[in-house]
Amino acid sequence: MITVRYFAAAAEAAGIESELLAAGTADAVRESMVATHGPALARVLERCSLLADGVRVDGTTPVPDGATLDVLPPFAGG
Repeated sequence: MITVRYFAAAAEAAGIESELLAAGTADAVRESMVATHGPALARVLERCSLLADGVRVDGTTPVPDGATLDVLPPFAGG
């Protein structure tokens, strides 16, 4: 299992701040998130960065058991 932490708009769309999901590639984890939380989260995920234990991952990157996956939407700031 991995810990998924949602931030800002991703947390709002998911309706939670964190959850446990099965490990797998980043794409597989993303599919699991969308299957659980629906199209509102899918729309937000299109703009999000995924970081596994602080390192940005792409779709084919494995997210191993015990990892923390952060879902970070773009942040405004200056």
